[in-house]
Amino acid sequence: MAPALNHPTGVTFVEERPTNVDAATYYGGGESYTRSRTYSTSHIHGYIPKKLPAFEEDWHLRPRRMSHDEKSVTGPRRFLIDVEETIRVVLEQEDTDGDFQISITDAGPKMMALGTATSNGFKTFDIRGTYMLSNLLQELALARDHHRKRIVLDEARLTENPVDRLSRMIKNSFWHSLTRRIDGDGLEIITADPKNRTGRVNPRIYVPHGEPAMAEYYRKVAKEKPHMNLDVQVLPENPDDPAYVKSLNSKPGILALAMNEVDDGKGGKTLKGIPFIVPGARFNELYNWDSYFIALGLLVDGQVTMAKGMVDHFIFEIKHYGKILNGSRSYYLCRTQPPFLTDMALQIYNQLDRSDMEENRQWLKRAIQAAIKEYHTIWVAEPRMDPKTGLSRYRPDGLGIPPETEATHFTQILEPYARKHGLSVLEFSEKYNDGTIKEPELDEYFLHDRAVRESGHDTTYRFEKRCANLGTIDLQSLLYKYEVDIGTAIREVFDDELELEEEFDLAPFPPSVESYANPHREKSRSRVQRSDEWFDRADFRKEVIDKYLWNESKNLFFDYDTVKEKQILYESVTSFWPLWAGCASEEQCWKLVTQSLRKFEVLGGVVSGTEESRGKISLERPNRQWDYPYAWPPHQIMIWVGLERYGYLDEAQRLAYRFLYMMTTAFVDFNGVVPEKFDAVKLSHLVDAEYGNQGIDFKMVPREGFGWMNAAYQVGLSFLTSHMRRAVAACTSPEVFFGPAASLQEAPLLNANVPVTHPLGLAMEHLSLSA
Repeated sequence: MAPALNHPTGVTFVEERPTNVDAATYYGGGESYTRSRTYSTSHIHGYIPKKLPAFEEDWHLRPRRMSHDEKSVTGPRRFLIDVEETIRVVLEQEDTDGDFQISITDAGPKMMALGTATSNGFKTFDIRGTYMLSNLLQELALARDHHRKRIVLDEARLTENPVDRLSRMIKNSFWHSLTRRIDGDGLEIITADPKNRTGRVNPRIYVPHGEPAMAEYYRKVAKEKPHMNLDVQVLPENPDDPAYVKSLNSKPGILALAMNEVDDGKGGKTLKGIPFIVPGARFNELYNWDSYFIALGLLVDGQVTMAKGMVDHFIFEIKHYGKILNGSRSYYLCRTQPPFLTDMALQIYNQLDRSDMEENRQWLKRAIQAAIKEYHTIWVAEPRMDPKTGLSRYRPDGLGIPPETEATHFTQILEPYARKHGLSVLEFSEKYNDGTIKEPELDEYFLHDRAVRESGHDTTYRFEKRCANLGTIDLQSLLYKYEVDIGTAIREVFDDELELEEEFDLAPFPPSVESYANPHREKSRSRVQRSDEWFDRADFRKEVIDKYLWNESKNLFFDYDTVKEKQILYESVTSFWPLWAGCASEEQCWKLVTQSLRKFEVLGGVVSGTEESRGKISLERPNRQWDYPYAWPPHQIMIWVGLERYGYLDEAQRLAYRFLYMMTTAFVDFNGVVPEKFDAVKLSHLVDAEYGNQGIDFKMVPREGFGWMNAAYQVGLSFLTSHMRRAVAACTSPEVFFGPAASLQEAPLLNANVPVTHPLGLAMEHLSLSA
């Protein structure tokens, strides 16, 4: 009988180790051993030869000839790998474009022989194809992160079902990598701002007025961590004054968010930041509508506490900054974004631990109270409210040029004005910002530009030079949902009575020019809130939507220009948001689905708008990222949920399949990429738009994905049947799965002018080859 291997006590055997788990579990801990009885010169498992073979004058390990392991394997195959050496070989052999990723655009042989663990590395097995090789590179990078020099790697991690792998990485890795906290431990990460163009990189935090304990806490952090050079500033009582906010452009900083009081471990108390998720890439702060969609993904993944903390931050922002901010930086103080707080809070409330319902009820109460304040002081208050029509608009305050954009973003707009004054663009920008030069037309342009950014759709020809005047279908839908949600919560959770704790002005209802001209306002604490009022507001808004935004002849909702008093006939996929909100009639929904969906549905999901509405693209009129042919996660999720709500589950599943197919093929073909957006016509993340794409610039292994794209994948999977999920994992094209015509209501599947749709062909189009 052969002797048993003499392994140290308490070791982990690879045969007993779970395979498709997160990297910390798989690579963490000590060395893993195999139960193999084969002794060889591979001394990873403790066998060290007494005498090394000599060759001429050099002593070295002389391995046997590496023969291919051709025999059938009854058990799981595993590989014995030297981490650093294999990384070097993989990159040298396969990464022909030098981007530290293995993709279908690389021209390597797409094959590598790895030594098998059963033979202690003497026999090999070929790893073939982009997906396995890119997974190998990713696994090696993760092993390096955990300081592993040598590993026994399961083949199952290289051949893992791509749907399972991506979903697992989102749940176990990406959310963690995108987690931030604003306190002494998290400041060094969160204060980094890729959008800061001032050249001053010392971190700065702005603490709201009325939070002395928080200000003192950060001053203490600055004293304890002098290497940070942290600048702690306290904001005035009204921090969103446009002139004041403009004065901060030269000294941008992170805005303080909600904190909990905790034990400091020394018998006292201290403050600790509530964690939250950032979108990723250049967006390293808490965002408004991104957070709603991220929260949906977190709820799918069971991370209720994280999602709840993000609502806590929104409550804090409304209390101290007057609104849910576009983002938690000083240059966003005048601006909000599309409102989702009520639905976000209710979805989280429904998943809270039921062991303390009173605590849950109090938490929801704070969220609904904050939403009511935001509703009255922002969305139905002037200048956002148009009293004549009753439509709300994206119309933020602000002065000067938005400082968070890329340096050359407005060059084309500013050049004519700079020439007019005989100045360079930079000189003109400085004089315009400080008020030395007055240009009313430019003021009007930036009013609309700020409104575009508040809308979340920055930028699109749909809103060009008119956004601040538009009552958009998306905003009316969201506010209808606010009104219904608030009324429902008051009736079902708070026994039809809700007292407001903060004092603020209530907006007149119903709205009219006369009522808004009256300076006297009812105060929030003068009476309790009841559900009837909110349902009346919702009914009124539905009437306004039908009157101004629905177009019977075109079977679509359109934006309404409150200045020109006419519909803007730009076809936007947000026309389907009334389905999500529940404010479309059954007949309107039927017409949208049967007559209009085909205008937006393409191979990779739904595009933001139609090609006809966008118009021709040229050097003078470049692509805008929220126009055709781009597809964004918010639009996908909203239409999936809306269609399901009205009973069109087949259509919702078909659209979800399309988008997840596009995501999965990119993940398989491009080293695990999860980008911010896609060209849904060409099925590509290699987009040619104003900001390029986010989430694609990583080395060897994706670590974050992108916030709402991660969420769209997790939410989208919940719409698919098991058969659909298997088909997506096999990268089965929607044309094959659904048939070429039926899936698009018998309409053409793709624009005939697009010659290349295969990912490899498209990627090759974007390669820049030098002689």
